Amino acid sequence: MSNTIQASCEFSYKGETHKPTVTIDLDKLAGHAEEIDFHALLANQTGIDTYSYAYEVMQQAPIRFEHATGLAIECTNNGQFDLAAFRDARDQQQIMEELQAIAAEQLKVNNLDDQPDLKKALLQAYNLGKR
Repeated sequence: MSNTIQASCEFSYKGETHKPTVTIDLDKLAGHAEEIDFHALLANQTGIDTYSYAYEVMQQAPIRFEHATGLAIECTNNGQFDLAAFRDARDQQQIMEELQAIAAEQLKVNNLDDQPDLKKALLQAYNLGKR
């Protein structure tokens, strides 16, 4: 399942209300920068020039996050999105997928969730290897 989230903000500029909205593919985005400027991303994908007064006004408006999919669901609460928590969850998911592949190939275990002690041992071995 892909990890996406919809970002939007509402602001008034020159007597008009604007509500740029984009759906963000977090799998493509989360691995890049340590911090992501969601206002700039929103502006770039909706045609708002980041050197304009409209962008300056938009930067003052809070971004609302909703309609999350995948792991992003657990990292979204009341319109707020925790990017650090998403990255941690995504990293853990990738580790578990790799460990599951090893368990299937080497031990013929098709679901580590069915064998929690083995799952725990593999995670401990993984973490030991990281040190």
